[in-house]
Amino acid sequence: MLLIVHGIFILLFLTLAAVFFRGKGAFLIAGYNTASPEEKANYDESALCRCMGRLMLALAACWAVIALSAVFDAMILLWVGLALFFLTVVTGVIYRNTSKTVRRK
Repeated sequence: MLLIVHGIFILLFLTLAAVFFRGKGAFLIAGYNTASPEEKANYDESALCRCMGRLMLALAACWAVIALSAVFDAMILLWVGLALFFLTVVTGVIYRNTSKTVRRK
């Protein structure tokens, strides 16, 4: 049962990555979807979606490490996976907010 839950989360992240890579998921990005049209004009929507797609792929990989902890019954994999997950989220948010690749001049 636990592996099914892990599989659902991995599939969720992979599905979101696919949506973002197609450029169709900008409305799912918190902050961007509530921004005014003037603020949205400051961002390259396709670059923003690609950035979020890469983040979702990285999160799926981190969750796969967490799922491996259930397969091998190894707590160290759980802690490594959780640390990687939170580190990926923090660095992804910092990169997204400071990168000039998604922001237009």
